[in-house]
Amino acid sequence: MKKKLHNNKPNSSYISGLGTLFSLLHSRAQRWASLVILTILLVVASRLPAAAAGALHYTDLEYKPLPEIQLPEYERYQLDNGMVVYLVEDHELPLVSGTAIIRTGDRLEPSEKIGLASLVGEVMRTGGTSKHSGNQLNQVLEQKAAAVETGISLTSGSASFSSLSEDLEQVFDLFAEVIQEPAFAEDKLELAKNQKAGQIARRNDDPKDIAGREFQKLIYGEKSPYARTEEYETLNNISRADLVRFYEQYFHPENIILGIVGDFDSTQMRSRIQEKFGNWKSTSKSSQSTIPSAAQVRKEGIFLIDQSQLTQSYIQMGHLGGRLDNPDYAALAVLNEIFNGFSGRLFNEVRSRQGLAYSVYGVWSPRYDYPGLFLAGGQTRSEATVPFIQAMLSEIEKICTTPVKAEELARAKEGVRNSFVFNFEKPSQTLSRLMRYEYYGYPEDFIFRYLKGVEATTINDIQRVAKKYLQPDQIVTLVVGNAKTIEPPLTSLTSEVTSLDITIPEPTNS
Repeated sequence: MKKKLHNNKPNSSYISGLGTLFSLLHSRAQRWASLVILTILLVVASRLPAAAAGALHYTDLEYKPLPEIQLPEYERYQLDNGMVVYLVEDHELPLVSGTAIIRTGDRLEPSEKIGLASLVGEVMRTGGTSKHSGNQLNQVLEQKAAAVETGISLTSGSASFSSLSEDLEQVFDLFAEVIQEPAFAEDKLELAKNQKAGQIARRNDDPKDIAGREFQKLIYGEKSPYARTEEYETLNNISRADLVRFYEQYFHPENIILGIVGDFDSTQMRSRIQEKFGNWKSTSKSSQSTIPSAAQVRKEGIFLIDQSQLTQSYIQMGHLGGRLDNPDYAALAVLNEIFNGFSGRLFNEVRSRQGLAYSVYGVWSPRYDYPGLFLAGGQTRSEATVPFIQAMLSEIEKICTTPVKAEELARAKEGVRNSFVFNFEKPSQTLSRLMRYEYYGYPEDFIFRYLKGVEATTINDIQRVAKKYLQPDQIVTLVVGNAKTIEPPLTSLTSEVTSLDITIPEPTNS
């Protein structure tokens, strides 16, 4: 199966040539020689005529057409037990890697045991198997310069491996063993719980992390599976039996999509997969869990987390967004490009012209199977906090009411097209995308439909989606900063500013 597309990429042949040269001379014995050569080339470049050396404005950059993008051939089939398999041969390097996506996620864990799913994902690997301890796995894999890893995130679980082609058989055996026969060793569970307790203790150290975490709670609600956080109490509620129960509930062959890419023969690989996974039968019934819903809890308001040690404010503002399968997603992606980047409105207006931000962004950020966010914000000095918020709201209002210029639209579409090529740099990226689309029920050509939508986006489309999806009257604003140094105060924006308490609940005796 092959698909072709045309794209553009900035002309940076000189810089690219230097990078290629350095790569060729990267060995330890030649490192000093390469540095000398690079120094000479840079000196020569500095003596080129001013016209050649002068920096161009982004509007003056020229783009050359790239060669057609061609997706690698791949094979998809299904085992009798329901496991889906993708195979992509790539013989450029003597390496093989694979990933299994498991239909699970920490959004499915009980509310009184928050942290359970991530512990399953961690201890599944560190705790070893019925045949090899975790330390034995480490030793074997280190000797082979190979890896086997597992984890569970918000919406899915994963298990992966990587190895040299010559070590594939042994590493793949261990990979299959970890997935099917985890031991969940008690000592590794306790170690993981202690590490998580340490993370809880440090979670208020970084104001940027505080802003991201607490903003999610404001939008989704603190009890939502899309925003809740681990606490000492929820960790104390988790036992080894809980890990085994969670594993047995979701780790079934019919819940797994396995993809392998690299230097192998597909016929031999099919035999190996059949041998290691074909006879796997679940000992318990597979759980068909309902995906938790999501809604916006707070419809508006300004919220403050007072951190007296800060000299700048970390600001997040926005509202509930949508999903990737939204028919207007392509136009919203172009809207993102108009907002963001060095040529975007927010950078040029809020940061460069008004000087109100160290960093600034505004993005429609959808998710595959639940509503994401429209999220804007940045960092600014304390005394610029209120002007920054006002400037951001002004830009959001402006794009909803005033049509974008033709050259602005063209530049944004070009930016989206140029970044598109990086989705296909490696066969592993294509494989990952195919698996992800199947996991969430998206068509395999979704990315191509998206690109066609980008090409078709008009000035009217941008204003239409801005008016439809950006909701200034429902924007929630969170400021993490020093209340005493925010002048003018946040009350100059609204009569009611709500302070949030982020004190970490103390652990109780278990």
